[in-house]
This record gives sequence, C-alpha cells and structure tokens, in this order.
Amino acid sequence: LSSLHLKEEKTKPDANGAVVKADDNVEKTEDEEKEDRAAQSLLNKLIRSNLVDTTNQVEVLQRDPTSPLYSVKSFEELRLKPQLLQGVYAMGFNRPSKIQENALPMMLAEPPQNLIAQSQSGTGKTAAFVLAMLSRVEPGNKYPQCLCLSPTYELALQTGKVIEQMGKFYPELKLAYAVRGNKLERGQKISEQIVIGTPGTVLDWCSKLKFIDPKKIKVFVLDEADVMIATQGHQDQSIRIQRMLPKDCQMLLFSATFEDSVWKFAQKVVPDPNIIKLKREEETLDTIKQYYVLCNNRDEKFQALCNIYGAITIAQAMIFCHTRKTAGWLAAELSKEGHQVALLSGEMMVEQRAAVIERFREGKEKVLVTTNVCARGIDVEQVSVVINFDLPVDKDGNPDNETYLHRIGRTGRFGKRGLAINMVDSKHSMNILNRIQEHFNKKINKLDTDDLDEIEKIAN
Repeated sequence: LSSLHLKEEKTKPDANGAVVKADDNVEKTEDEEKEDRAAQSLLNKLIRSNLVDTTNQVEVLQRDPTSPLYSVKSFEELRLKPQLLQGVYAMGFNRPSKIQENALPMMLAEPPQNLIAQSQSGTGKTAAFVLAMLSRVEPGNKYPQCLCLSPTYELALQTGKVIEQMGKFYPELKLAYAVRGNKLERGQKISEQIVIGTPGTVLDWCSKLKFIDPKKIKVFVLDEADVMIATQGHQDQSIRIQRMLPKDCQMLLFSATFEDSVWKFAQKVVPDPNIIKLKREEETLDTIKQYYVLCNNRDEKFQALCNIYGAITIAQAMIFCHTRKTAGWLAAELSKEGHQVALLSGEMMVEQRAAVIERFREGKEKVLVTTNVCARGIDVEQVSVVINFDLPVDKDGNPDNETYLHRIGRTGRFGKRGLAINMVDSKHSMNILNRIQEHFNKKINKLDTDDLDEIEKIAN
C-alpha cells in the first residue's frame, strides 16, 4: 500500500511533524469531505489487525417476518464449499462475528435475499459480503458474475485484498479492478468472475465500453454507502448501474452510519431488503470526570496545558484541536518545551497516519495531538485523559455534542475512570461549554490547582 496516496498534492511535515499550509478554517468542499471519510475508513482498515469484539445488540428486520430467522455460531453451519472454509480459517476467523452470525445465513439463503446492513469498521462485514460473492460464483463461467462498488480506488484495493485472501484456495476464481487507470482495449470482454471498482469506471465498463454484461450479474455489493453518497455523482452512477442489473440479482448494501440521506439512497438501490442494524453502545459519561480551565487566549491555553502536563502524561492523553493549523502549531510548541508528542494531521498519507497511531498505541509517545477528522473511530485502550484544546463546534459554530461525546468517550472505556479537560478562552467558548453541560445534564467543574492530585490519581 505504500504507493497509494489519497492526496495528489504532497506536503512534507517539518522536523516537529507540523505542516504549514493554508488555513483550514475554510468550508470543506464536497470532495474534501468525501476524502476525509474515505481516508478515515481506509485508516481503520489499516490499523485493525483483528475484529472489534463488540457487545452491541443486533437488530434484524426481515422482509418476510414469517420466515424463520437463522443465526449461526460456526462457519461449518453455513455449508460453505470446502475451499472457502479453508480460506476463512486461513484468514484467522475462528467463529463468525456478531454481524456475520446474522448476515451470512441471509446472504447465503436460497433463493437469494437482498440486505441493507449497518455495521462499523472492524466488525467483519467485508469478509461477510466477500464470502457471499465467492459462494455464488460459478468458476467455470468466464465472465463477471459479482460486482462490488467502493467509494475510492484505495478502498477497492483493500476489499480486493480480502477477496484474494479468502479465495486463495480457489485458484480458478479471478478478480478484475474497474478503477481509473486500468486501461482495457475497446470491445474486449472480461473473463474474471468478480469485478470490484469505483462507480464511474464500473458504469463505463457496463454501458459505454461494454466490458461487462450487467444482465449476467448475480450479486451486486455497494460498500461504504455513507462515504459513497458524500459525492453526488457517485449516488447517480450507482443507481444507474443498479438499474441495468437483472431483477433476480442479489443486492447487498453496507454502511457504517445510517443518516436519513443514507437510508433514502439504500432504499432506492435495494428493493425488498432484509435489514440488519447494530444498535450503538450507549456511550456514557458516568465514569469520566470533566473539568474546564479558564484562559484569555491561545497562549494562555498553551501555558495552562504545560502546567498540567506532568499530571496527564503518567498515562496516555489525546489533545483535540479544531484545525490542522492549530494542531501543527501546538505539537511544535510542545516539542520545543521538550515534550514528546505525536501529531496526527490530515496532510499525512493514510499509511503515515496508521504508523503514528501504532506508535501511540505501543506507548512510544504519550501524547497524541490531533483534529476530529483523524481521530474518529480510533480505539486506544490506554487513553485515560482527553484535552479539548478547542471545544468541538459544527460548521455554524454551535456545540457539536456528538463529537464531544465521541472525543471524551476515548477515555473511561470498559468501565475505567477517565478524565476530560476543556480549555475555555472566550465568552463564546464558555457559552459553548454551558450548552454542552445542559445537553448532557452533567456539571463540568472548574479546574483548580487542588484538583491536580486528583487528576494524577485518575491518570494513574
């Protein structure tokens, strides 16, 4: 993956890891927003070497409520072809994950059933739909039978890797990548049974170039739908592809989140679906002590941070900033003071970000300075302190309560005590903090020097 870049433009961080670039307070374009989400998704795939052991409840809504609902506790129960079972075990899956227990019997049922499934990264959904595709393929037929859409080139390659790993004992199965830059001769027909690609190229291959006969497709997978629809063009292209497919083609759609826009899109693409949702674990603030520190400006915030630094670095801490520029400045200033910090910035290529998280996870750096974008979905169990150098606000400047919960939820995980410290530097940010307190109905205390002993205890 080292040769894959999510950015055309490369900017090199300086010695402190800070990157000087145009202020990113400006509104994000649709493409940048999509790139952020796509980068996040890829990052999660790179840093997760194993499945997340989720305790979330699975909610299943069946298209036909009268048909029996099956779930499986072992891969043997699925009666997979022996070479696929071999592939599953070779990948290190011993038993199905929560989402796989419920999704696989539906995906492999006869006649095929359509599915809309919500599950976050790390729950084994890619392996589940790859298994469904590989099970439906007739290896003797040398033409595309399964089509999988991914939002970006990099994510398509990641899914392709899973297909190759799981199908490695099935040498007659072949895979083609319908991505930009994969040039084929006009009029050529594809003999690979599985095609994975991005919506624009797949649409060209199906309609303009006629490399694929859409009428022969048995399984259509739309992965990372929430990332996909961040680009209007991708929505339209996906719907156009879906309309070319036969009525009995199995449609499978996956998304980590299910906002209204994702739902509407899913229902357009997947007729008569079964629906599987992972109920989100209720994140709670009960085990997290919250404080705020009053300052007058950014430099005072920095000074206050240095004053409590000794108390917070006993364990590991994450410091959140609003912009890349602030994160870069803060990491550089802390380095000047002799503190060892890691910086996670949107300018970095995804592989570099994965390496930074790995170092932090291993405890090589005690403090990680980051922005929202980079930190979404990162689980590092040892984090016991979160500092909001900037309070989280949405693009209209209102408190972003969900992000606040998400940030400070990095601590206090698995019932352990955690600590959140909020830096307040104006009347406006005090107002934001008050509104956050009201929203969660939870008092946030002012941090006094007497509290530092308490902080040390929690950090320990």
